[in-house]
Amino acid sequence: MSRGIVIFDLDGTLIDSAPEIHAILNAILTEEGGTSLSEGQVRGFIGWGTDHCIGKAMGAAGLDPEDSDLRERITAAFLDRYETQHENTKVYPGVVDTLELLATYGFALGLCTNKATGPTRAVLANFDLEARFDTVVCGDMVGVQKPDPAPLLKAAGDLGGGPVLYVGDSEVDAQTATAAGIPFALYTQGYRHAAVGDIEHHEAFDHFDKLPAVVARVLRPGTA
Repeated sequence: MSRGIVIFDLDGTLIDSAPEIHAILNAILTEEGGTSLSEGQVRGFIGWGTDHCIGKAMGAAGLDPEDSDLRERITAAFLDRYETQHENTKVYPGVVDTLELLATYGFALGLCTNKATGPTRAVLANFDLEARFDTVVCGDMVGVQKPDPAPLLKAAGDLGGGPVLYVGDSEVDAQTATAAGIPFALYTQGYRHAAVGDIEHHEAFDHFDKLPAVVARVLRPGTA
């Protein structure tokens, strides 16, 4: 039996994928006659899933997000490139060592992301991260996406129950944890749009070296 369960968001929490998403989207949008977007604009669209991101990006680039054929074409091109292009993505400092340490301590580890299965599996494989998680729940697996609590609750259920901590970087993650009734740890260096104090959380941390102590305080009170 694990000492507890720690479930992670992916983009903006474990990996900084915004530069990659920005590069791919800009290439496709300009090929379709749209204008270039800044990385800051694209970061603002991340967190609610691929469809939301592409719709917002199309509108910001001067393309019609209601044009279903165009949107389908852009989405297909994006997903195709996103499964193979990782040179602009990086794992946040301390992530790998922290995942290894938590597993060594006996915590079950899960991933809960709004990213589709194909790109999720591809980026995890690229950084040799997939085997570190006991379950991976993606945005196209349960029929709804975060902030609906169903994906997070599925991940927790996959891991057999017990005390759970959800780790994420955004308002969407905080809302998901609240809806699921699960404590939330906020990684402050990700893609949040509001001040830390305006996002509901149990703990906040700015480097993954600090996360094991956060996990201990939340899941194993009295041990840290």
